[in-house]
Parts: sequence; C-alpha cells; structure tokens
Amino acid sequence: MQFVIDNVFPISIAFLSGMMLFWSMFGNRIRGIKEVDSVAATQLINHKNALVLDVREESEYKAGHVLNAKLVPLGKLNERIGELEKYRDKPVVVVCRSGARSANACALLGKQGFAEVYNLAGGMIAWQKANLPVKK
Repeated sequence: MQFVIDNVFPISIAFLSGMMLFWSMFGNRIRGIKEVDSVAATQLINHKNALVLDVREESEYKAGHVLNAKLVPLGKLNERIGELEKYRDKPVVVVCRSGARSANACALLGKQGFAEVYNLAGGMIAWQKANLPVKK
C-alpha cells in the first residue's frame, strides 16, 4: 500500500495512458460506429454506389478529396442533414483528415436513422497513403 501512496502520480499517468489507448482502439466500436479501410471503402463506392461524405472544412476539401465526394463540414452537418435524405438507406462512407471528425459525423448520422454509415479509418491520410485517386 505504501508503494501506491508513494507513486500515485506515475500510477495515475500509466492508468490514464492505458485508458486513452483503450479508447483509441475500441471507442468507435463502443459507440456503434462501423469502420472501413481504404480498400473496403473503394469496394463500397464501386460496387454499392456509396456516397462519400467529406466532413472537413472547405479549404481542406479543395486541397484534395475523394472523387465525387460531397462536402458538408461537420459543423454544418446537423443543419444540412436534409441534403442527405436520399442516401438514408444507402451506404455512406464518411471522410475527414484522420478519422476523428468523421467518427463524430457517423454517430450523428446513425442517430438520425441512416442505415449504413461507415467511418473511413485513417481518413484522407490513409486514403493517400494507399495511393488512391484524389481530386483537387
């Protein structure tokens, strides 16, 4: 017990680090968000005519985006959700820079009743690392 009292700060840091690692690995699953890698996203786009929804800011989108992606920045998604109504029962692949904002967008779309919503794991960073096409 004395060991714990003497080392409360390092133990706390180790515990918090472990929790952050756990959340980064399993957080989206806990929230019910389905993730796809670049290959699976490409298959959804090509074979199931999935909508690619880019939730980055316009300047990021203009710097390079997935072909035919629809831009709706995360901050405006709630007010512009009506524009996506025709995709409610179709696959939607949500993209941001790294996958964090898109996970939040997936959660919002799921709450709004969208049936097939997928977060692109790693976002545009992973897409570009896979040497997949980007439009500027």
